[in-house]
Amino acid sequence: MITNIPFGEKYARLSIFEPGEGTLVVVPSLSLPQDELRRITGARCYEERLLFLLMTLRRPGVKVVYLSSAPVDPEIVDYYLGFLPDPDDARKRLELISLDEPDLQPLTRTLLSRPDALGRLRSVIDGDAWLVPFVLSELEEELARSLNVPLYGPATALAYYGSKSGSREVGTAAGVPMARGFGDLYTLTEIEDAIESLPGERVIVKLNDGYSGLGNAILTKDDRSRTSFSADGETWFSFTGKALERGAVVEEFIEHRPLFYPSALARVSPGGHHEVLATHDQVLGGPNNDVYQGCTFPAAPEYRAEVGASAARIAEILAGKGVVGLFGMDFFAMKTDAGYAALLCEINLRIGGTTHPYGAALLTTGATYDPDTGLLMAGDQPKYYTATDNCSATCLRGRTPGEVVRTVERLGLGFDPKSRTGNVFHLLGAIPDHGKLGFTSIGDSRSQADELHALTRRALCGNHAPR
Repeated sequence: MITNIPFGEKYARLSIFEPGEGTLVVVPSLSLPQDELRRITGARCYEERLLFLLMTLRRPGVKVVYLSSAPVDPEIVDYYLGFLPDPDDARKRLELISLDEPDLQPLTRTLLSRPDALGRLRSVIDGDAWLVPFVLSELEEELARSLNVPLYGPATALAYYGSKSGSREVGTAAGVPMARGFGDLYTLTEIEDAIESLPGERVIVKLNDGYSGLGNAILTKDDRSRTSFSADGETWFSFTGKALERGAVVEEFIEHRPLFYPSALARVSPGGHHEVLATHDQVLGGPNNDVYQGCTFPAAPEYRAEVGASAARIAEILAGKGVVGLFGMDFFAMKTDAGYAALLCEINLRIGGTTHPYGAALLTTGATYDPDTGLLMAGDQPKYYTATDNCSATCLRGRTPGEVVRTVERLGLGFDPKSRTGNVFHLLGAIPDHGKLGFTSIGDSRSQADELHALTRRALCGNHAPR
């Protein structure tokens, strides 16, 4: 949070999922290393992942200002407002500002160079407001100062604690188990020494600021030609060049199988209150099986409590350092003689891949998280979901978002407000050009959510969709 733009006392326990009143200025800028971002199909459409926040307009005192690089298809807006009891009233409290510049550069950078867009943005912000960024960089801090609006996110001065090296430091302070490794490596000598110091035939090298697994390399010690990069087109020369500039960690490669990949989502309010919001099992893919594809909620019961307890200790440490906002933590989980163990993998001090499925499930079902069981409860009924960011097929390319939404609703695969089960879609803007979308399948049991998810994939893509 920028110290010269403080939150008022009324927002000391602010939740972006259920604000009572005020203006959410949503800036879904992908202010991340652009080399990895270019490898993601339809990356610009990832600005749409926060459109679930339009459902906060259910509260009559809430206004949403949503920025985007390219215009959001009106049918996509209609889709999200259709979840609300009074879409017409909600529409009056929604401002969509498009910069009409879809080139792949951070939205916030473009916005700061456009006095006309900044002027319009200032004109629609009234009363109490806060800026909700997808990821917080110096660009978002400059924007917040320009608008005189507080940020709901961790200050860039604390960004180190969301790096791979900083994650190890926080994990140590929280007393959370981790794989053996070394952080803050900025020279080839340091990297090589770390590689040779660790046991085992393989190690994993991670760029400090990598995301979605794209900044990782798995290295075989005695045969460097077998190095496997998570990002296409990477070489050891290009990879180490980034490491020397941005820093890296080297960790032992965990050979244990089966190995599970849970994560946790947490929040620290502007008043310093910290809480774990959810645990998930991540669905991973890519050549090294470490690139995020989707998730299931909740994490498996065998290690759910262990992940939640470790996440709570980490959230307490980060709250003490002044972190504000939503953030995620990734873990490894494995069975040992003493039960299941959860090892911290990394901390992501930003809105991540599990945030929009969680927010969509929360806002459509009205459920609340029970920290004792790790379940979302809608009254006495627990809710489960399965989500993907990567449902794609050539047969979807060229179709419009509205066509796809109408198809799934005609097939009975939409969301049923009575049973509070069904699908909530996202990344709809990627359909016409890329044949790609995401969706969250909500059910009353693990099996119901999984079966609905599989059925929806088949209905959308037939045999063309990757499993």
